[in-house]
Order: sequence, then C-alpha cells, then structure tokens
Amino acid sequence: MPTTLNINGTDQTVDVDENTPLLWALRNDLGMTGTKFGCGLSQCGACTVHVDGVAARSCITPVSAAAGKQITTVEGLSDSGTLSNLQQAWIEVQAPQCGYCQSGQLMAASALLAANPDPSDDEIVEAMSGNLCRCGTYNRIFQAIKLAASRG
Repeated sequence: MPTTLNINGTDQTVDVDENTPLLWALRNDLGMTGTKFGCGLSQCGACTVHVDGVAARSCITPVSAAAGKQITTVEGLSDSGTLSNLQQAWIEVQAPQCGYCQSGQLMAASALLAANPDPSDDEIVEAMSGNLCRCGTYNRIFQAIKLAASRG
C-alpha cells in the first residue's frame, strides 16, 4: 500500500508494507543513503533521523509510524547547500574518522541542540550516549557539539 512520507520538507511516496522499517524505505526505495544501517536493533545510533524534531532510530520505526510526520535525514541538515552550524563545527574539529556513524551522530547532536541550545557537558554526554563510534572519536564529537553550541 503506498504511503506518503514528508522527508526533508518534501512529500515522497513509497510502496512498501506498513511494517517496513523507515530505514529501508529511505535507503532502498528513495535512494537516501546518508542514513546508515548499523545493528538493526536500535543499539548503535547509525540510523538516527528526526521524526517531528525528535531523534528516532529508523531501523525500528515502521513506515506507518512515520506517515504524517516531519522526517529529517542527514541530507536535510543543510539548507540549500549551505552547511548547518553543527556540520561546519564537525568539519572544523575533524570529528569523523571512518565516518560510518557520523550521520547518526550528527542527527542526535542536532536534535539535542534544537531542544537545548546550550547543553551542559553532562547533557551532551547523556544525549549522545546511545550513539556508538567504532573509531572512538567521542572527544572530537563532543568538541564539535560544544563549538556549535557556542556559536548559537
């Protein structure tokens, strides 16, 4: 059954089973490969997107639960090709190493800063605790979030 999803401000229709994880609709049906498959169990955070502004794991979010909501993927963080403040900070501190987890990290950090523009160190640690990085770039990710927060 076709389902219309609003992704990054644009309505897109997918013809998938309503229980299909949003991750697979994004990647396989819409060709939006910025959102990554990590564990498939909502444990690593690589698949993080925003659903109505809240960080959500797309690997366990069925398409039916996302219908009628505003979905933002990593592709939607920049505005007309202009990097967001957070993306610019990510580059400046060279947060990524291999980069595989970075879209999920960016989406979790973006949701944090949208909800709390000036988070404490503990709030950053708490908000990012569900996103794993195999390369261990946690310190640089933390620095990038602090830099983005300092710039408002």
